[in-house]
Amino acid sequence: MLHYAVVFFIIALIAAVFGFSGIAAGAAGIAQVLFVAFLILAVAGLVIGLLRRT
Repeated sequence: MLHYAVVFFIIALIAAVFGFSGIAAGAAGIAQVLFVAFLILAVAGLVIGLLRRT
């Protein structure tokens, strides 16, 4: 999931360089949602892993 967030971030940067502001905003929004989802799942996995040990 983090890989897809990075890919969409790179697409947003390339689109911004070439002046496609609508595409850049859309790709940046998707990248942001994927990154937040990755963070939530990573923290949940960490918490579950710590609770299972005890």
